[in-house]
Amino acid sequence: MLKKRDLHDAPVLFELMVHPEVFPYVRHRAASSDEFYFLTKQTIEAEDRGELISRTILDEWGQPIGTINLFDLTENKGFLATWLGRPYFGKGYNQLAKDAFFEELFFQLNIEAIFMKIRKTNVRSMKAALKIPYVTSANEAYPEVLSRINRIEDVYDLFVITKEQYLFHYYGDQEQNEEMLEA
Repeated sequence: MLKKRDLHDAPVLFELMVHPEVFPYVRHRAASSDEFYFLTKQTIEAEDRGELISRTILDEWGQPIGTINLFDLTENKGFLATWLGRPYFGKGYNQLAKDAFFEELFFQLNIEAIFMKIRKTNVRSMKAALKIPYVTSANEAYPEVLSRINRIEDVYDLFVITKEQYLFHYYGDQEQNEEMLEA
């Protein structure tokens, strides 16, 4: 489902990224395949330096269909950014990718909180975020982060997934699944 970023995936991901329904919402946009290749190389190097965590999202046949990232890592907290190619919208890949990524972040990489800044006009992302049971609004709890992301203009709402919230939900689901198996 997820793998570390790889330069070999750049051409396929670029073609998916440039779709008009995807491109405006991608954090690191590229105008050409060569530029996307260069950005991918920079992303891999930044991960090696501990500045971000980036994965390629794969479909069930191992084909690249998007990316999921944790940017601006500071004090074991970072900002989530994810995108999928247009053909993969509405098929459940986004949630599967987030589940796998969050497990890696919280269980293996010692991340304490994941922030999501979502444009108030991005209805698709807002709906996706609100479907996650362990996401909470962070506008009031993290006013300094909110003011930093809205430095120029009030365009983003802030959400957070803390390690505590995630683990509570994760272990609650585990317990519920065990009870169902025993029944």
